[in-house]
Amino acid sequence: MMTRVLYTAFDIVPSPKGASTHILHNIRGLVNGQFDVQLLTPNDGLLPNVDMVEGARVARIPQDLTQNFLARATHFGKAVINHIALHHDYEVIHYRSIWDGLFIAQNKKHFGYKTIFEVNGLPSIELKYHYPGVDSGLLAKIKEQEMATLHLSDAVVCPSNVTREYIASLGLSRKLVTVIPNGVSPSDFSPSPLPSREGRIPTLLYIGTLADWQGLEVVINALPKILEHRDIRLEIVGRGRSRQRKVLSKHIRKLGLEGSVIVQPAVPHHGIPALIADADICVAPLGLNDRNVTQGACPIKVLEYMAAGRPLIASNMPIVRELVREGVDALLFSPNDPDDLAQQVLTLLNDLGMSKRLADSASERALTKFTWHESQKKLIKVYEKLLST
Repeated sequence: MMTRVLYTAFDIVPSPKGASTHILHNIRGLVNGQFDVQLLTPNDGLLPNVDMVEGARVARIPQDLTQNFLARATHFGKAVINHIALHHDYEVIHYRSIWDGLFIAQNKKHFGYKTIFEVNGLPSIELKYHYPGVDSGLLAKIKEQEMATLHLSDAVVCPSNVTREYIASLGLSRKLVTVIPNGVSPSDFSPSPLPSREGRIPTLLYIGTLADWQGLEVVINALPKILEHRDIRLEIVGRGRSRQRKVLSKHIRKLGLEGSVIVQPAVPHHGIPALIADADICVAPLGLNDRNVTQGACPIKVLEYMAAGRPLIASNMPIVRELVREGVDALLFSPNDPDDLAQQVLTLLNDLGMSKRLADSASERALTKFTWHESQKKLIKVYEKLLST
C-alpha cells in the first residue's frame, strides 16, 4: 500500500511564483518516491477545481477574491479542516502555512497522521511588507500561532540555515529542523553563451516579485550611477500588487529613468530560461531587512540565474552566501548600497572574461549541488524517518 499524503498550500499552483515551482517539484519527488499525494490549494477562478498535477490529485478551493488576504487565508484553513474531517486515511499531512497548519498539528493524535511543517516564509515577518498598515497586535497573535504550529509539528523543513537558526531561536530543537535548499531543473536551465556586447545595449535582468524586501529600489538608485559610464537597460519581470507597481513606477519617473527601465508582468515559469538567456547580467538585490536577515529564505532566482550561465550580482548576506562563493560564482555588493551595486555592474560590463568565468563556475555549482532532484531526495529521507518512528 502506498503511503497517503495530504499536501496543503495557500498558493496558486501552477503559477509564476517561486512557491509554485517549489511545490510542484516537491510533489514530483513524493510521487516518484511512491507516495499517494493529494494536493489542496486555493483556486484563482481560472484553474479547474479538480485536477491532476505531477501525478498527484489536486482539489482547488474556490475563494472570494474580493475578500482581504486574512479572510481568504482563514477560509482556506476551514476548507482544509473540512476535508480532513471527511478523509481519515492520511498517514502524513504536509503543510506550508499556519492558516491550516495549527489545526492539523493540534489534531494529529485524534486522526492518527504524522505532520510536516514546511517553513518558507512566516506571515508575522512577511505580511507587513505586503500590507504596510497591518496591525502590530495582529502580527503578535500570528507569531503565537506560528510558534504553536512549530512546536506541535512532528518535523519541520526549511530552505536555509538562516531560517533554521531563526526557528531554533523560537525554542525549537535544531534536530527537528531539516534544511532543504531550493533547486533547479537541469532540463529547464542549462548554460548558453553570453550575448555579444557589440552593437547593442546590455541588459541587467531582475526576475521575481516586486515585494518591498526584494531591494528593487537599490537597483533603481544604482542605475544613474551606471549610466554615467555605460549604457545599460534594466529589465524587471515579476508580479506585484498595485501599490508596489505604483511605488516602483513613481521611483523610476522621479529619477528620469523611463527610457532605461522596462517593467513587465510575471511570465510562466517555462518562459524564464529564454528571458535569462537574453540577459547580460542578472541581479538579486535583496534588501537588508528582517525578512532576509532574520527569517531567511533560499531565492530560487539566484539558482536559476546561476544554472543558466549568467554572471550574477547579489546582496552580500548569509542567505546568498549559502548558495554562492564570492568572487568565484558571483560578485556581491553591500546590501542597500547603490554605489557598491553600480560598481559591481560596471566591473562586469568592463570585463567580459570575468563575466564568463563567474557564469561558468556558477552554472557548474548550481547544476551539481542545487538540483531539485537533490532536494527531493532530502525530503524523502524526512518522510522515511518520520514514518519509521
